[in-house]
Amino acid sequence: MLVSLQPRAEKVPHRDLAPLAAIARELRYLPRTEFRAALKSDLQRRTTMPMNERTESTATAPAKAVHYMRPGFTSITPYIIVNGASQFIEFLKNAFAGTERLRVPLPDGKLMHAEVAIGNGVIETAEANEQIPSSPTDIHLYVDDADATFDRALQAGATAIYRPTSDHPSGDRWGALRDRFGNRWYIATPKRWSLDSSGALPSVQPYLHVRGAHKMIPFMEAAFGAEAMGVHKSPEGIVMHATMRIGNATLEIDEAHGEYQPKPCHLHIFVPDADAMYAQALRAGATSVEPPNDKPYGDRSAGVRDPFGNTWYLNTCLGNRGERLQRTTTGL
Repeated sequence: MLVSLQPRAEKVPHRDLAPLAAIARELRYLPRTEFRAALKSDLQRRTTMPMNERTESTATAPAKAVHYMRPGFTSITPYIIVNGASQFIEFLKNAFAGTERLRVPLPDGKLMHAEVAIGNGVIETAEANEQIPSSPTDIHLYVDDADATFDRALQAGATAIYRPTSDHPSGDRWGALRDRFGNRWYIATPKRWSLDSSGALPSVQPYLHVRGAHKMIPFMEAAFGAEAMGVHKSPEGIVMHATMRIGNATLEIDEAHGEYQPKPCHLHIFVPDADAMYAQALRAGATSVEPPNDKPYGDRSAGVRDPFGNTWYLNTCLGNRGERLQRTTTGL
C-alpha cells in the first residue's frame, strides 16, 4: 500500500469565520486562558450554526431600517443628561466630528432635547434639572483613527486616562479619556472588523459597569429579548466582558471593579411594540417609570428602571415626528 507523505491541505475557514480564526491564532500565546476558552467556545458555536443564523447573529451585520425606528437611529441610543447641554453638544462636534441633528430649546434657553449623530450612531442629550439630575455615561466609540480622535478630544477639553494602545486583549487599538461632564469614552479603531457607512459595526455603544453583571445578562434577555453575543468570565465566574444585542445594536457590560463603578444611565431603545415590551420588562423585574402613552411628537413611549438603577425608555415610532416636535415645544 502506498502512503502519501504530502501534508494535508489546511482547511480554509469560511469567510464569515476568518476574522475569528485570526484572533484565535494570535491568542494562543496570550496568558489569559479564560479568554481563549471563551473565544474557542464562541468559534465552535458559530461553526455549528446554520449559515442564515450565523449571519444574522453577528454584531457586524449591517443595520437595517425598520418602520418602528426613527430615521438615522439604531435600536439602542444613550441619552446623556448633563449640566450644560449646549456646551456638551459643542464638545461632541469638536471631539468626535458629531453632526447636530435636532435641538429643542426651552423658553429659558436650556435644552429640552437634542440629538447629535456620530458615525452611524446617535447620542441624545438634555439639560439636567431637579427631577432628572446629570447622569454621566461610559461610551465605547468606534472610529476610523483612534489616535487622531483621541488627540482631537484632548484639544476639545477632555482628559486622558490612557492613550490608544494596540495591546488591548480585543486586538483593537484602544484608548480612554474623560470629558468635563463626567462621561468616560473608550476610543477604539477595530482591527478585525471593517467600519463603514452601512453600519457594519455600531459607532456608539453604551458600556455599563454593573454590580452583579451575571444577573444583568438574564434580566436583559427576559426584559428586552436581548441576545448575549459573547460572555467572557473569569475562572471564578465573574463577567469580565459581555456584548448584548437588542434589535440591530449592541451595548457592553462587565462587573464593576476599581475605578470602573456603576453609573446609572438613561438608555433609549426602539422596539416594535412599546406596550408589550413595557409589560415584559415589568415581569422580568423592572419597575415602572412611565406607563405607555402617545407622545405629541409621534412616538408611543414608556419608561422602566432596571434592578441595577438604569432607566430604559421604550419607544415605537408611529410616524415622522420632526415638525410635530418643533410645534410642541415652540407652541406653534
